[in-house]
Amino acid sequence: MRRAEREAAYVEFATSRRDQLRRIAYGMCGDWHQADDLTQTALVKLYVAWPRITRHGTEDAYARKVLLNVAIDASRRPARREVPTDRLPDLAAPAGVGVEDRGSLVAALQQLSAQQRATVLLRHWLGLSVTETAAELGISEGTVKSHTSRGLSALREAMAAADA
Repeated sequence: MRRAEREAAYVEFATSRRDQLRRIAYGMCGDWHQADDLTQTALVKLYVAWPRITRHGTEDAYARKVLLNVAIDASRRPARREVPTDRLPDLAAPAGVGVEDRGSLVAALQQLSAQQRATVLLRHWLGLSVTETAAELGISEGTVKSHTSRGLSALREAMAAADA
């Protein structure tokens, strides 16, 4: 495949999946601006590996795996932590779930460990099977099941506490 064809295929893939990757990133970090940064970084890393991953036909799985790794790396960097400010940004909430519910859900997701958050998002947000989630995260199916179970229990408790 020629370089121009590879680049065109990458642009088509990135354009069609960018919004989905951004929503996944938001679920991981809970901030739309950081989700944009994570998505952009993941797409750059995907571009670098594009010739290799298109040979195997694993573009979607690779993109989600890169996004997960980028989110974990970003959470470990102290420079990326929140900085207090005296001015609030003027942002509109995305349509869908009510602001109160969405805020509670994102806050509850942030209380989970990175592995629990990843398994819950992959299983219940993206609808991947246990086998697909295990393959994507490089862990056993039993580990996926236990992390998902514990993560959902913790989410239920956090959401119940938020409602109370």
